[in-house]
Amino acid sequence: MNLKKTSEMNLLREHFFLESDQSEDILEAAYAVDSVQDITTLKFSENFAEKIGKYHFSTLQLAFDFYMKQGFRMEKYYTMEKRKKEPRLETRTGCDVRMDVKFVPESGRWHTFYFSDEHNHDLLDTQFSFMLPAHRKMSEADIMQMMNILKSGISTLQIFGLLASQAGGYEFVGYGPRDMYNEIARQRRQIPGDAARVLKKLEDMRLKDPQLYFKACHDSRGLLRNLFWSDGISQLDYQLFGDVIAFDATYKKNKYSCPLVIFSGVNHHNQTIVFAAVLIADETTDTYIWLLRQLMFAMRGKTPTSIITDGAMAIRNTVRDVFSEVRHRLCAWHLIRNATSNVGNPSFTSKFRKIMLGDYEIPVFKRKWVQLIE
Repeated sequence: MNLKKTSEMNLLREHFFLESDQSEDILEAAYAVDSVQDITTLKFSENFAEKIGKYHFSTLQLAFDFYMKQGFRMEKYYTMEKRKKEPRLETRTGCDVRMDVKFVPESGRWHTFYFSDEHNHDLLDTQFSFMLPAHRKMSEADIMQMMNILKSGISTLQIFGLLASQAGGYEFVGYGPRDMYNEIARQRRQIPGDAARVLKKLEDMRLKDPQLYFKACHDSRGLLRNLFWSDGISQLDYQLFGDVIAFDATYKKNKYSCPLVIFSGVNHHNQTIVFAAVLIADETTDTYIWLLRQLMFAMRGKTPTSIITDGAMAIRNTVRDVFSEVRHRLCAWHLIRNATSNVGNPSFTSKFRKIMLGDYEIPVFKRKWVQLIE
């Protein structure tokens, strides 16, 4: 938003706004915007031109939310070094639409003093405006209603339909189901009670098991993002059986939408044993690097000989960066799926599975493998 110099004021006012005798009108409660909810209830098609100059806002951010614009994409995004792909098509047109506000000390609020609605492009139909990222925003009232209804076991899509009926149609909701899913995940990560309880639980466990290691990672707002833990028995098991470990990040069914990563192996009785577990907020390479480093710290620097994972690119990149000398293999499920997808012979798939999962000495395995290929 631009705050023009005083010399420009007279020209701007000729467009439509503020004379001193209008101050009483500006302060009318009907034109006060104090929350996002106030914005979502406005019918913009009925409030352009002369009426917009009467709106005033409690914060600059609310004024920005009230009316947003775009010019051109910054030049640096076209000249980036080591660009791996072409930039997206330019969608900005240098539109001159603008709303200027200024802070009035007497009222302690931000007042509109200039507005231009001269577009240089076709406008999106109002009923589709909620599809634009800049316009998709949930009000605090809708968030609270959504979270309360979720406790009753009603699905997110059903709640979206309910909110749409309350608003008078899907085009008046102001956001989509994906925005609701994102907000639900964000709200659940903000719940201080659950995060505090699990950290307290781990602290209590460490009083009984001094070897238990856990590490929490928080974001810039202090919200819990990642949580790693490994008890004393798991660490002893790793020292004995940690030569081959499985790195499984496929568990995602929890109310926080946070993947649960399990590091596991097998003992001398061919029983599955868990070395460590991690709750993570996302599945990026940086997050995986963090959790592998926590694993190495908990296990006193002992690296495995082989690590088995799924085919996710972020995991593959992480293993390559952190465990450059460790053999990386796909898990059996992915190998069987690949064989089934590429060899259209049910007999081969069955024998392939039997050989891969069988407990054979190396010479026996090689002989059976050659026979299978032949």
